[in-house]
Amino acid sequence: MTRRLISTGSPFEAIAGYSRAVIDGDWAFVSGTTGYDYAAMAMPESVEDQTRNAMETIAKALKEGGFELADVVRATYYITDAAMMDVVFPIVGSYFRDIRPAAAMVVCQLVKPEMKVEIEVTAKKRSA
Repeated sequence: MTRRLISTGSPFEAIAGYSRAVIDGDWAFVSGTTGYDYAAMAMPESVEDQTRNAMETIAKALKEGGFELADVVRATYYITDAAMMDVVFPIVGSYFRDIRPAAAMVVCQLVKPEMKVEIEVTAKKRSA
């Protein structure tokens, strides 16, 4: 099977030379995804909206690659303030409650000050 690149059409992908997701056989690798709202071409202010946007962008990229959120086996959450854990966990939990991928949360600085959360996932197609 050939490698397939998934793009959101974001100008950031072309500038930085990356794909939103790379599909390679039964595996999908989704790049770190911030809460950018591609419809409005803006970053929402709240970490809640950023988290939901990131998860929706991830779900869309997975779907385009022939995967589902249920295929996610690993998730990494990056937040800029440890206090955001109590806000982010319930939101990502609403997406992954029954999937329960291996996960980690890291407190760090992101590349732009308006970014509060970034999420990356790895998925493997489940056997039929």
